[in-house]
Amino acid sequence: MRFLLKSYGVAAGGIQDISRLLSAWGNGEAGALDELIAMVHPELRRIARKHLAGRVPAQTLESAALVNEAYLKLVRADAIHFDSRLQFFALCAQIIRHILVDYSRNRRYAKRGGGAVRIPFDEGQFGSPMPGVAVLDLDRALASLSEVDPRKARVVELRHFGGLSVEETAEALQISPETAKRDWKMAKAWLLRRLKSAP
Repeated sequence: MRFLLKSYGVAAGGIQDISRLLSAWGNGEAGALDELIAMVHPELRRIARKHLAGRVPAQTLESAALVNEAYLKLVRADAIHFDSRLQFFALCAQIIRHILVDYSRNRRYAKRGGGAVRIPFDEGQFGSPMPGVAVLDLDRALASLSEVDPRKARVVELRHFGGLSVEETAEALQISPETAKRDWKMAKAWLLRRLKSAP
């Protein structure tokens, strides 16, 4: 989301609208979530396209379907209270990760491993060329990292799956940008080692 608040629409007015809609949704106001999703839909589609860019042609999951599934999960979650806009986007990142993992698991079970979803591992983000990594491998590596250091795993989830900047990640996790930067650097190195050593 390369400074997410700018990406999500119209400068200060859009930011205030997002805050207002989050508050309305948290208070159970009908239609607030629909309005909120309409506002952030283009950015959610961009994130979805990024994650699906490495898929093989036979895979049927499209960015629109991924965003729609995320929307359905938000609807089922009912009214949720957020302290900030970034908490909402953090929840979206978590939902997108879980949808990709579930979809990949279902395809693997259906095709005995032949249909695993692969997502691009951004060289610029991770500092090492990896043309694509299976979602399930990344999920397993993140789960292992979470056992060792939950905050670092959360930083990766927010940055990689949610597209948040270092500053936004820091705000969402209520840590300093320096800490978020350090966690991101250490988590990247840990994950790259883990993924390269995976069978």
